[in-house]
Amino acid sequence: MCLFCKIIAREIPASIVYEDDRVLAFDDINPQAPTHVLVIPKRHIGTLSELQPDDDGIVGELVRRAAILAGERGIAISGFRTVFNTNRDAGQTVFHIHLHLLGGRGLAWPPG
Repeated sequence: MCLFCKIIAREIPASIVYEDDRVLAFDDINPQAPTHVLVIPKRHIGTLSELQPDDDGIVGELVRRAAILAGERGIAISGFRTVFNTNRDAGQTVFHIHLHLLGGRGLAWPPG
């Protein structure tokens, strides 16, 4: 069972900021910005490369939830970034898809 599946199962503690039947969001334990939330599907999907046509809805839910959380955190107007890292060369370290919501400070481009 992967790290995020253990968080979903409450085997590992996390600072959960949102949950419904399909999505869980929690504060990143190593934040890269004042707001750094991870938004994940509750169903395990290892990488974006593994997505199937039936997964289109869950990806949309992750993005929509990130935008709602940005509004709740007061960063929607000033700006925020959403990022999916896919596979090792892109920096994916937990192989359960997750959307990073980052904001609360100016974010440089390119990201590095």
